[in-house]
Amino acid sequence: MRRVDETAIEWLEGPGGRRIAFRHAPGEGPALVFLPGYMSDMSGSKAAAVLAWARSRGRACLLLDYSGCGISDGAFAEGTLSRWRDEVLALIETRANGPVVLVGSSMGGWLMLLVALARPRSVASLVGIAAAPDFTDWGRTPAQQARLAAGETVFDPNPYGPEPTPMHAAFWADGQALRLLDAEIPLDCPVRLMHGQADADVPSALSLRLAATLRSADVQIILVKDGDHRLSRDQDIALLLRVIEDLPAPPQRAAALP
Repeated sequence: MRRVDETAIEWLEGPGGRRIAFRHAPGEGPALVFLPGYMSDMSGSKAAAVLAWARSRGRACLLLDYSGCGISDGAFAEGTLSRWRDEVLALIETRANGPVVLVGSSMGGWLMLLVALARPRSVASLVGIAAAPDFTDWGRTPAQQARLAAGETVFDPNPYGPEPTPMHAAFWADGQALRLLDAEIPLDCPVRLMHGQADADVPSALSLRLAATLRSADVQIILVKDGDHRLSRDQDIALLLRVIEDLPAPPQRAAALP
């Protein structure tokens, strides 16, 4: 796996005084903002590829570690979608000059929707990679939800490492309060949704459901027949970069009247 060069890490004092690690490549807009998945960080291969692509074309780009993830301050057990959304918003407001393109992987695809709903005029486009909105709901059995509602932590087998993956009660409760798929999602920007049909974690049908729920008329789904959940093979990353490159340019804002 390609790793992000850590020599250029910067720090933002985010909401609650938590120090958030980020990387910023200055350049032309709209700035690309990569949002990692659950228990992931900005050192992954897709984040590194997006940053390298942006630099090669003079585009602005932001990567970050949510609090409790990667090298940012905080404990993962205290992380929630609301907390991480607010950290992303703080970074965008501090370091992005103009509209942004949000690129969200898995849970980051849920987060990109929440960020866009909070600042719709600041978002030029959305790119989801196996986007997983509402996974606290459809991804949990009734028995697991009962345990989480009672304040327990639920552990899942981890196909990517030796330690099980925890879901903490606070994250689950916050996610349940932020579900999006049961009503129209009032976003009108262009949206591109990539999904592997061999995804064993997030069913590709979820991207179809998300597309139907978004108000935007400019929504495209790109299915990769043999693609898994991560979509991190060389050919998957090349496809992601083509999708980003082919996004429509944001409309020019009218000049302010004197």
